[in-house]
Amino acid sequence: MRLLMWWSGRALSSAATLLGVSVLIFAAVRLMPGGFAETVLGPFATAEQKAELAARYGLDQAVFMQYGHWLSAVAGGDFGVSMISRQPVGVELLARLPVTAELTVLAVLASVLAGVPLGVLTAVRARPEGGGAAGRLLSGLGVSVPEFVLGSLVVFVFSRYALGLKVGSWVPLTQDPAANLATMILPAAVLSVFSISVTARTTRDAVMGVLVEPYVTAAVGRGESPWFIVRHHILRNAATPVVTLIGTTTAYLLGGALIVEHVFNLPGVGSYIVQAVGRRDYAVVQAGVLLAAGVFIVMNVLIDLLVGMLDPRLGVMAGRRS
Repeated sequence: MRLLMWWSGRALSSAATLLGVSVLIFAAVRLMPGGFAETVLGPFATAEQKAELAARYGLDQAVFMQYGHWLSAVAGGDFGVSMISRQPVGVELLARLPVTAELTVLAVLASVLAGVPLGVLTAVRARPEGGGAAGRLLSGLGVSVPEFVLGSLVVFVFSRYALGLKVGSWVPLTQDPAANLATMILPAAVLSVFSISVTARTTRDAVMGVLVEPYVTAAVGRGESPWFIVRHHILRNAATPVVTLIGTTTAYLLGGALIVEHVFNLPGVGSYIVQAVGRRDYAVVQAGVLLAAGVFIVMNVLIDLLVGMLDPRLGVMAGRRS
């Protein structure tokens, strides 16, 4: 019963969050300077031409009526039609979603495979007087450098010098997996720098917190090997904050993909939304942001469930035992 109540509460809060996001993004795109008519027709368009274009797309109606029509259509699975390409937004998003999904998955894998071992190694080898200064410095640099700065630098270097990896020549995964991976390594690496740094720092702090626990001291006293202690006593007990961070970072990486895809000229959802913002293509921007918000909400629910499985004292899994 308590589990059912938890699911009901999460469903209601998720629906309320999506509704709030829809209101904010719908208002925000219409508050941007330069409307759709001015962007498409140019500065020398007549008032009659602007009025005709606004009437064609229903932009001459009251804002709350436009929002009501759009929300009812979205509830039925219709995200509208792009004002630029005249194609259904849902179809175009689905066509570009695999690129963004692949980029995000590669970045998450890099974060886990590099950040977690780096954090564990830094914590285990830290000196009592406060070692790991180099690791903290690198972590701080990774957090501080924006994606567009690092991405622009990487594009310049790999475009200028033949270093074996391609920039700006994306190949579909179904067409040539090897060529696709060669074009996705650099964007995924740039996108993952921030998450690797944060994951390493969080893992280090979590592991160092577990190292002072009595059961770890007892394991050392029994003569167990260091890596056996790490595998059987430390990793699971330090996993909760790391798993929470990785889930949250996954949603963050979807936002960072907007910039990285634009810099590396990848035909994903991120570059699609960036182009739509410049063209004031309202339907595309609204659908893209709503999709990102939905992914973020789903990730939070999955994090709660996974944390409850890792630590039964936390999350909804505790409610099942009560």
